[in-house]
Amino acid sequence: MKRRVFLKSVSTLAVLAATAPGAWAKGLVPPFARTPRIAVGGIASECSTYSRIRSTLDTIEVVRGQALLDDERFAFLKRYDVPFLPTLVAQAGSGGPMQRAAYEALKAEYLDRLRAFLPLDGVYLSMHGALFVEDMEDAEGDWYAATRAVVGPDCILSASYDLHGNLSQRIVDNLDAFTAYRTAPHVDRVENWMRATDMLTHCLRYGLRPSIVWASVPVLLAGEQSSTEWQPGRRLWSDLSEFNRLDGILDVSQLVGYVWADEPRSAASVVVTGFRPAAQKAIASELAQRYWDARHEFRFGSPTGTIEETLAQAMAATTHPVVISDSGDNPGGGGNADQTFFLEALLKAGASNVLLGGMTDQPATDACYAAGVGATIPLSIGATLDPVMCNPVKVAAAKVVYLAPATTPAERTAVVTFAGITATLASTRRNFHAAEAFRELHVEPTDFKIVVLKCGYLNPTMKPLANPHLMALSPGAIDQDIPHITNTRRGRKFPWADDFAYRPEPYLSARAGRVEA
Repeated sequence: MKRRVFLKSVSTLAVLAATAPGAWAKGLVPPFARTPRIAVGGIASECSTYSRIRSTLDTIEVVRGQALLDDERFAFLKRYDVPFLPTLVAQAGSGGPMQRAAYEALKAEYLDRLRAFLPLDGVYLSMHGALFVEDMEDAEGDWYAATRAVVGPDCILSASYDLHGNLSQRIVDNLDAFTAYRTAPHVDRVENWMRATDMLTHCLRYGLRPSIVWASVPVLLAGEQSSTEWQPGRRLWSDLSEFNRLDGILDVSQLVGYVWADEPRSAASVVVTGFRPAAQKAIASELAQRYWDARHEFRFGSPTGTIEETLAQAMAATTHPVVISDSGDNPGGGGNADQTFFLEALLKAGASNVLLGGMTDQPATDACYAAGVGATIPLSIGATLDPVMCNPVKVAAAKVVYLAPATTPAERTAVVTFAGITATLASTRRNFHAAEAFRELHVEPTDFKIVVLKCGYLNPTMKPLANPHLMALSPGAIDQDIPHITNTRRGRKFPWADDFAYRPEPYLSARAGRVEA
């Protein structure tokens, strides 16, 4: 018997259920036949296989049990009229691959917590999509398969992803619903997570079983080329809204993929969740073809050049601050944040009135705290996390001008000045993308002629300050010069190859057999 799908997208009813707990009592949405049992968990990281840094258990943030529900990032779960049962969410941020032992330990704990909540009707999985584990292929696929083995075939799994996530058949065959960010830079985190939980609670409320159609697109681009703030990204992602309103469609997502993971699944994707496989395939095919046809249009949003070229342009500029992205060492994309190529260039060029933000160096930071504000000390800066990539810079006399309050050594951040440069030094890798990150350290970015940031595209609070913004295609774990980075395992994909024809072949999840046609 054909099931009638009477709602468009995830529906106003589902939104009401999320935003107004108990609204069904007023006749706005029907109650659940019984309170469903829904677990929440996940593992998120963005792992560059070009990095020698490894995520270990002591560097991974894990929130578990009630602490997960109390975490402000998951406060949106309290808006539903159904409780969520917390397992754990592990977040390793962006960096190098995760140690296999760390992954296995986290997975084992997650599965134990999941078993304790059985039986389950649904699981919300808070993911990223670019996890790479040592000696493992398709880490997210392994996580989902393990989840499915515990919860059984009838449980609905719904996942939220970053725009820069990678998909595989194994992933698609174990999920029931999927959604990803619509923006880059990412300003729709909560909306993205709520789409995943809206779909899950909606389907459980109405007894529906969605399926996924996936189209892989053999294109890999740097995130800085595919921002949704300029063309063709703006056009390609804004077009998603028209498809998300179609009958029988719960979600249409489009992913850039994560280019710095050299593994076969790395690619752009279109993913359509819904109840009408034929319509889902048509949508996936159309959008995948659009993306492929636009591949030559993608550009960086700011002028680019080598470190030396962008620095020379900044020094000759009559405006300020000229903001330069040290893009290859961006910790927000998987870079090490301890490379010294730009610092060496600044000193060699004799640049002055420069703010250098985002250097990670625990020994140097600790030395500043030991010396105290006002002290002038010798420092060795950089190349502590990856001494193979570059060399440390020896500074004979650095003055400590500010030390951020810190309760643990890992939270320490210092501001030092030397040779016309003001630099931030941090004990652990962190993003110095936002203007507020500097103002919290009593540093005003607009006071400088040149601001060098270890980032890619600019944070929304830094972007209006740049006068202008330049992007240095610097070496590093996330080198933006994509055609020239090593491609061993991704296969024939653009931009490494462009001499082949492509026609989308949307794949219908194996789970679709559980959906009434």
